[in-house]
Amino acid sequence: MERLKKTRENDSFSAKILFISLGCDKNLVDSEVMLGELAEEGFSFTDEEIEADIVIVNTCCFIRDAKEESIETILEIAELKKSGQIRALLVTGCLAERYREEIRKEIPEVDAVLGIADIHSIVQAVKEVLSGNGRDHFDESGKTFRSGRKRLVTTGGHYAYLKIAEGCDKHCTYCIIPKIRGKYRSAPMEELVEEARMLAAKGVRELILVAQETTLYGVDLYGEKMLPELLRRLCEIEELHWIRILYCYPEEITEELVEVIRQEPKICNYLDIPIQHASNDVLKRMGRRTDEEDLRRIIGLLRREIPDICLRTTLISGFPGESEEDFIRLYRFVNEMEFDRLGVFAYSLEEDTPAASMADQIPDEIKEKRLDELMELQQEIAFEKAAKKEGKLLEAVVEGYLPEEGVYVARTYMDAPNVDGYLFLTSDREMDSGSFVRAKVTGSSGYDLTGIEISGEREDEFTE
Repeated sequence: MERLKKTRENDSFSAKILFISLGCDKNLVDSEVMLGELAEEGFSFTDEEIEADIVIVNTCCFIRDAKEESIETILEIAELKKSGQIRALLVTGCLAERYREEIRKEIPEVDAVLGIADIHSIVQAVKEVLSGNGRDHFDESGKTFRSGRKRLVTTGGHYAYLKIAEGCDKHCTYCIIPKIRGKYRSAPMEELVEEARMLAAKGVRELILVAQETTLYGVDLYGEKMLPELLRRLCEIEELHWIRILYCYPEEITEELVEVIRQEPKICNYLDIPIQHASNDVLKRMGRRTDEEDLRRIIGLLRREIPDICLRTTLISGFPGESEEDFIRLYRFVNEMEFDRLGVFAYSLEEDTPAASMADQIPDEIKEKRLDELMELQQEIAFEKAAKKEGKLLEAVVEGYLPEEGVYVARTYMDAPNVDGYLFLTSDREMDSGSFVRAKVTGSSGYDLTGIEISGEREDEFTE
């Protein structure tokens, strides 16, 4: 069925696009940039396959599960193309970058493949496909990274991610990202501040800084770490209420960064510092640049200078050669450090990485057993920490309302979207999503808190 409508004097067409974004929040920003550029050109969007003329899949292949999800999604949409239900299928993102030739060979229904450095070619690619002259778009140099000033924010409006850099220079032995996304490339600071102002003007109140590694921001452009300066500039944007920082490599956290977080009231006392392990032998095989002593020093610095800081981290269980002694050392470290938030991933063997060819690969059942033990420990820590919040006064941002339960869903400074817990609030007044409110914690349920909204409290009455 023909569903394209002629909309312009130059005979261009506006087609309905179904855009599927997979993977991390950094990939989501790329998707929002592409959506914004397509919207500016006059294309419209749908969430329904039956209404779509074109489907674009922005893929991920960071670990095996993500790769499988991306492939299954492409194959599912390819069936729609075979049946004639859709006119075109485009594939972008990490899987497209890494497996371009394989996608072309194995899935002929794909009309165009775009590399990760080519998101700004999306309009051209769609137009070419619709005209019957589809071709792939790959910038082999990938030497620059530009901010996404044209964006269609998909996170609900009151919070958004700001991607400050692309690529990575760390080359951890388990990670394929540097081969896919290239060297570390910062976006110019002026562009990022302009993008942040644009987002704030559209109603964004919480800005979340992301990159493969945020802490190295600016080194390639300015010859030094400029994250503290960027944060100061962003804090000057009046409409922004919270600024949150994710993906800080522990070895790159400086005293200046800690001081900026401590001094600036808009910056959430929350830091995501992926440490991956605590055994020095495992850390060395991972290609990490910290040891246990470094980690203890950095965590100690953060907690000493910012007593109410919420620390999130991630770990890998079952890395090649991880002995029982290594695991016990990690377990004890987690028990001692008492991270506020913690996630564990079983090691995923990724082809073309040094770790894939290492001896002593750990059986899946052992990886999962160790993962479960770490998460059981962390659950005890997290539940105990949540219970201790009873009676505290906290600021929270409202996310929505559950009419059947009669409660509002909110997040505190300790909770990043989609990865942490919630504060379930009761209130005697109607509250809008995206509004910041004051609340008293009345209890906890697992990882989540319960509380009541308090009107009229002064800001200086808040305590952690």
